[in-house]
Amino acid sequence: MKMEASVSAVEKIIGYTFQNKKLLEQAITHTSYPEAVSYERLEFVGDAVLGLAISNHLFLAYSSVDPGTLSLLRAANVSTEKLARAAVRNGLHRYVRHNTFSIVDAINEFVEAVDCEDDCVVVKYGGSVKAPKILTDIVESIAAAVYVDVGFDLKKLWVIIRGVLEPIVTLQDLEQKPQPVTMLYEICQKNGKKVDIEQQRNGAKSTANVYVDGELVASASSDQKDIARLKAAKAALHKLERLLPATTMIRDCYVGIDGTFEVEAAKQKLYAICGIKKWPKPVYSIVKDEGTPQDKKFVTAVQIATPSATLQMSGDEKSRVKDAENSAASLMIRALQQHKYL
Repeated sequence: MKMEASVSAVEKIIGYTFQNKKLLEQAITHTSYPEAVSYERLEFVGDAVLGLAISNHLFLAYSSVDPGTLSLLRAANVSTEKLARAAVRNGLHRYVRHNTFSIVDAINEFVEAVDCEDDCVVVKYGGSVKAPKILTDIVESIAAAVYVDVGFDLKKLWVIIRGVLEPIVTLQDLEQKPQPVTMLYEICQKNGKKVDIEQQRNGAKSTANVYVDGELVASASSDQKDIARLKAAKAALHKLERLLPATTMIRDCYVGIDGTFEVEAAKQKLYAICGIKKWPKPVYSIVKDEGTPQDKKFVTAVQIATPSATLQMSGDEKSRVKDAENSAASLMIRALQQHKYL
């Protein structure tokens, strides 16, 4: 794609037309791209300005919240995982100029993983695939390009860039969404294992070590004690997912008011189950698409290949494709349990 077309596409995504198009060209150019100015300098500014813009928003939105909680909220909103998902869900990853094949593979794998996540799930601390840093970099660089183009006006930047960052992680999200530390203790308790998290300070860095039954399973460091603890818990969860039974992944099942069976974040959990079992990734297809544009109804089927058989399951009728896929994944998970695959 020609640069002019890429610039126009990104402008349309963020809803802003640049006075200086060269700024946006730089913002979507990786260091590997030959004979072009890369986004390195813009990314440096973007990292700081996004943090400040989010800080201002949180300070005004939560007048009685303590600084520690505000720091957690800011970290959740500008984390590598959060910004990388913003890049994917807005389609910004399609317009990055680079010259490295490994970047393509990393981005494609991450895009597939994000596609398995439910819209309602705000992933603050990471999913099944680590976010490529280049995706975070382009969001920060585009933000910096806007910031410079609007004359370093932070209020104007926030009005323009907020839509790219949605959904903003709120205090309610932090309180309701099980955090990695909570999940770690719950999973280990269900499997009869003891968890200890020890923390120590080395200069400006805080290090958290996670021990399960006395054995060190994960460590992480950060400038902030709480973030180090969260990162270490997340790393421990990823390691335990490979060691514990796949049934540990299946929680939060419920029956809807219409009698349908649902598993919260079923697509993501089925994807993780297939990874643990070393099965191919689930394949989804729409088997029913009916109704008017204002009253659409979808039914989706999911297929997975196990060593002994290829299994297919259709979900319940839903008004959105994402919900139809989650329904199919929910029923597939229940079928796997009933037929002793899990």
